[in-house]
Amino acid sequence: MNHLIAPSLLSANFTNLEADIEMVNKSEADWFHLDVMDGLFVPNISFGMPVIRSIKKLSEKPLDVHLMIVQPERFIKDFRDAGADILTIHYEASTHLHRSIAEIKNNGMKAGVVLNPHTPVNVLVDIISDLDLVLLMSVNPGFGGQKFIENTYNKISKLRNLIERSDSSTLIEVDGGVTLENAPKLVKVGANILVAGNTVFGSVNPSETIKNLKKV
Repeated sequence: MNHLIAPSLLSANFTNLEADIEMVNKSEADWFHLDVMDGLFVPNISFGMPVIRSIKKLSEKPLDVHLMIVQPERFIKDFRDAGADILTIHYEASTHLHRSIAEIKNNGMKAGVVLNPHTPVNVLVDIISDLDLVLLMSVNPGFGGQKFIENTYNKISKLRNLIERSDSSTLIEVDGGVTLENAPKLVKVGANILVAGNTVFGSVNPSETIKNLKKV
């Protein structure tokens, strides 16, 4: 499959969010990436269900919702009702991961697990076949604009090997510090989905930047 591009709305212009959503709708992007932060799991607060419901009304593409919150299992149905099409939860925040993944799927969403930079991919050995995607954080979660962690390439390769050994169709998503410069290598080592925030919304021509990310 060709790789997917998921612009992160955390970097969009919140004083004119509708315009940025429309730009993504018309662009070659595949998903909207939405970061939900609670100020506890990560040292920042972003947005929750009311904003996602508003985005869903305007979006013509799937909503990829990344929960950076404690006890994410409490809100699975709420995010489904708000409009999430894909829901990813952190391994580090989920005591009963298998149960939570099953509940996400039972609520009609694609289910994914997120790994922080320090978490090895081998923790997913017993659940990889149940996942639609794995999101690898290539920066420490909580803030946009951070420097890309180089060890991410190695983690992608290890995860790709695990997926192939398990004969699963799990996709690999990468979030944090993705640029036009490192995107080709990320795709080459096995990434299927690239999340880009500042690279897209901080550029002179965001739609053209999305197009260039898409064709790497």
